[in-house]
Amino acid sequence: MKDKTEREYQEQIERCRHIFFQKSEDYGTSWRILRLPSITDQIFIKANRIRSIQEKGESKVDEGIEDAFTAIVNYCLMALIQIQVGSQTDDITLEELMIHYDKKVAETQGLLSNKNHDYDEAWRDMRVSSITDIILMKLLRVKQIEDNLGMTRVSEGVEGSYQDIINYAIFALIKLEQDEMV
Repeated sequence: MKDKTEREYQEQIERCRHIFFQKSEDYGTSWRILRLPSITDQIFIKANRIRSIQEKGESKVDEGIEDAFTAIVNYCLMALIQIQVGSQTDDITLEELMIHYDKKVAETQGLLSNKNHDYDEAWRDMRVSSITDIILMKLLRVKQIEDNLGMTRVSEGVEGSYQDIINYAIFALIKLEQDEMV
């Protein structure tokens, strides 16, 4: 099962990476002006939209929930990159950007591998709606940590939360793709 998850994860992350690369070619690194709370709010908007569509059963904007989960992955990676290199208006080259992207993906996938071992792939039995709720809960936690200026007493910081959100969004993408095949 481990090999299957790694393969499925890699397929989804490659899709996310391709979109991130294309958008970076279109827009450059304009997002680098965003402070971390602004990126968090953008992720929140995407996750809240997914929940809204799940509850209403329809979308009036031509963007599926798969696109929104993909955006969540990429916005979380933007946040992780901002944490590493800081928020600034100076552009970094596309090549440098993709190196940072790949490094953060590798770190996040390592976390997934460890947690997946301990939790024995429990995510496979979860509903996509539950994954959405967990992502929203983690975002509310991140927002609280940001409002507390990054101070926590016993909790992990925002970096671990962003990584968890990426992994849950990838799980949702895997599950949605499997549902399409059935």
